[in-house]
Amino acid sequence: MKKLILPLLILLFTTSSVISQNTNYWQQHVDYSMDVAMDVETYQYTGTQKLVYTNNSTDDLNRVYYHLYFNAFQPGSEMDSRLQDIEDPDGRMMEDKKSRIASLAPNEIGFLKVKSLKQDGKALTFKEEGTVLVVELNTPIPAGGKVTFDMEFDGQVPLQVRRSGRNSSEGVALSMSQWYPKMAEYDFEGWHADPYIAREFHGVWGDFDVKLTIDKNYTVGGTGYLQNPQEIGHGYEAPGTKVKKQKGKTLTWHFKAPMVHDFMWAADPEYVHDTLQVENGPMLHFLYKKDPKLAENWKNLQPKTAEMMKFFSTNVGKYPYDQYSVIQGGDGGMEYAMATLITGDRKFGSLVGVTAHELAHSWFQHILATNEVKHEWMDEGFTTFISTLCMNEIMNQGKNNPFENSYNGYYHLVKSGKEQPQTTHADRYAENMPYSVAAYSKGSIFLSQLGYVIGQDKLMETLKKYYQDFKFKHPVPNDIKRTAEKVSGIELDWYLMDWTQTTNTIDYSISEVTEDANTTKISLERIGLMPMPVDVLVAYEDGTQEIFYAPLRMMRGEKENPYPNLKRTVIDDWAWANPTYTFTVNKPLSAIKAVVIDPSQLMADINAENNVWQKQ
Repeated sequence: MKKLILPLLILLFTTSSVISQNTNYWQQHVDYSMDVAMDVETYQYTGTQKLVYTNNSTDDLNRVYYHLYFNAFQPGSEMDSRLQDIEDPDGRMMEDKKSRIASLAPNEIGFLKVKSLKQDGKALTFKEEGTVLVVELNTPIPAGGKVTFDMEFDGQVPLQVRRSGRNSSEGVALSMSQWYPKMAEYDFEGWHADPYIAREFHGVWGDFDVKLTIDKNYTVGGTGYLQNPQEIGHGYEAPGTKVKKQKGKTLTWHFKAPMVHDFMWAADPEYVHDTLQVENGPMLHFLYKKDPKLAENWKNLQPKTAEMMKFFSTNVGKYPYDQYSVIQGGDGGMEYAMATLITGDRKFGSLVGVTAHELAHSWFQHILATNEVKHEWMDEGFTTFISTLCMNEIMNQGKNNPFENSYNGYYHLVKSGKEQPQTTHADRYAENMPYSVAAYSKGSIFLSQLGYVIGQDKLMETLKKYYQDFKFKHPVPNDIKRTAEKVSGIELDWYLMDWTQTTNTIDYSISEVTEDANTTKISLERIGLMPMPVDVLVAYEDGTQEIFYAPLRMMRGEKENPYPNLKRTVIDDWAWANPTYTFTVNKPLSAIKAVVIDPSQLMADINAENNVWQKQ
């Protein structure tokens, strides 16, 4: 059987830039100015925040919401409750089968406390509800209007439990993500003030101006461009520049980040700081612990990261910033604006793999920026798809089907009986396993299988057009579908609906192969509820092969021959309501050696055993 499987060819094509498809599009805008002082002895910090909020919507806003993410790391929080209730809790958040959050002492918890908040100079009424601050406005923000919020806040960095925190398992002092009061997103669907329970984020694009005062021995990296390297040093100054460090025990780091929807930073007194300029691309920064057993892998990671940057920029679209940082910290791997936090004590292949995945998120979560709370599969899945292709190339893996792990994960989920539709809110999956497979594996298959439907060249053209049309615009599922339709000329509403909004499965079988008057009739059956076009490979006794292609009628179109070296015959459309389908091969049964449904194995057929007929 393996001899009949044709190699999978992923064709990477370019496409021209076009304007947005949505002429009625709007989004809000935020400009943050923050001044923060961190005490590295107590892990507490104080801050001021000036936020200029532009209401580009057509609605007058009577209230606003802020996220207070650090409040999740307190005993009795919604995150703690969910951790104790879910059947398969995240092992990083457990100790002796108990929630690590539940056992945090007062000096170990995280918190964000808003001390004062003003709207255009006048004090506001606000209420803290767990990880969300509800703010009643003195006067509505009119459609098209602008307002300035001034805030004073205090925070405490929790012990490292999930993503953010202090004193990670690898000894990183500060991993500062989701650390500041962050304005919630308001869009055409309304407010997205989701509590921080399990995972995933959504944010408003804007410009950040952040001043961070911290112990002078700490090296800082993260989002944004450092504005005062000549005062800081720590490897940020230009070669030959004399550093005029600020007096005292602290340094104030000044960062600016344009057009981002988040701001992360990390700090440690033992960071090594390396840089690498990507040819015709951004400056790469690498910050990792000074540890002899890490050094070789982190040095070797650097040219590989440059290769990744070129791969993604070529096959998705140009990276729009002048900088990207890979920083040791956190509890695994997590993407942030212009940077990532990853655990660093890994084998080289794992270090490259996690970096490829988190870097790829820059395109899907931080430039396209789908609401991953509602459509996590568009972020995690698309990131998995492109980073898998990248790893196959830059690590010379040579896999015929690089997405095999994604398909196997999906098949496992189906067999488990625990699958939920991909439209499920990220926090409301019954267990973590179904969420992970739906987001990463099934989300990746959405694209690889779309390539089976419309053709690999059209898939890659779709991906580039999608990026070009929707970067910085928070696309929704219909946007990727409509892009693919415009590129391919094929109707795809059925595909988006069945794959993402239901748990319908694909299962086609070869039910019978019979001889009829010196010809051969091949009968197929649709067992699963999800419709698909069908490629059928017929292998002959003389060693030749031929493809028969049955388009799905509701596609109203056809893909090009994905096997240009083989003869292809386009047979009649298959109407989905018909569970059976028969076509004729103009050769006797004696001439046929085998028949195979989908030799590419890109169609996620849950039962491969009935996809093959071989002469006994």
